[in-house]
Amino acid sequence: MKTFLALVAGAAVALAAHGASAQTLKTVKDRGTLNCGVSRGLPGFSAPDAKGVWTGFDVDYCRAIAAAVFDDPSKVTFFPLSADERFPALQKGQIDVLSRNSTWTVEREAGLGLLFSAITYYDGQGFLVPTKRNIVSALELDGSKVCVQSGTTAMGYTQDFFTANTMKLELVTVPNTDELVKAYEDGRCNTLTTDVSQLYALRLVMKKPSDHIVVPDVISKEPLGPVVRQGDDQWFNIVKWTHYAMLNAEELGVTTANLAEGLKSQKPDVKRLLGQEGAYGEQLGLTKDFAARIVKAVGNYGEVYERNVGTGSRLAIPRGINQLWSLGGIQYAPPFR
Repeated sequence: MKTFLALVAGAAVALAAHGASAQTLKTVKDRGTLNCGVSRGLPGFSAPDAKGVWTGFDVDYCRAIAAAVFDDPSKVTFFPLSADERFPALQKGQIDVLSRNSTWTVEREAGLGLLFSAITYYDGQGFLVPTKRNIVSALELDGSKVCVQSGTTAMGYTQDFFTANTMKLELVTVPNTDELVKAYEDGRCNTLTTDVSQLYALRLVMKKPSDHIVVPDVISKEPLGPVVRQGDDQWFNIVKWTHYAMLNAEELGVTTANLAEGLKSQKPDVKRLLGQEGAYGEQLGLTKDFAARIVKAVGNYGEVYERNVGTGSRLAIPRGINQLWSLGGIQYAPPFR
């Protein structure tokens, strides 16, 4: 009997703790702003412009969540964080969501008590080298000095790749992306490694971008997406369905430009997405039209991608596997129904 009572008591404490932690939406609303963690400055993903206004792919996800909650994408406070700072900031409650080119791994979920809400960008680790080295394959990097940022999955993947291919390696670790570029340009290393999307972004800030190339080989899977704390299912679902709303909008052809027309559509799937039918937003703790708010504020997934990192942007990264599943990619969202 004592054992049974102890188990009941333990379960009650666990339930109480879970309920106590499920307060993020209320906290955000009471504060009047979303605290969103981003990188300290990565062109195309999160970086302040000349006027200090934050822009980028990851930044737009912060604004999309703010639009869903407040119907106002400006109600975001951005917290620029290094790779080492990002997860502790989320664990301690300094930020409500981390939207900072972070790779989804089991250790980060199970070990750190976090949850990745969705994969907003499918990426992979690659290498950037000086054009004059005439490197056309990562298998030619034997004996390279490789600069890598501490606190990232790139460190382990680099060591694994060189070991698996019996190549010699000298790792040069640095604390942040600014030091990563500086160490590379100063000659402390002759190779730079991180996610391919980040390599394109970092190349832009170099003195002579055309003097450096991204080697075509990809050596890892890097599923990137927003991160929240465990224990608050409602907030987890809000962040997750913010992404899925943007994907469904693109698939259904709903854009910022034709949103008003979409709100008059008689197509069942469009009506459900935009809150003209059903109560899906209310079930999440939001309003019926939360998806319409998101599209109005930042656009659908394709608009966000192209504006920030796509072929029409400075980064000029093709959609590739980040294309919709119906167009040959692997971006796929559950339906609104």
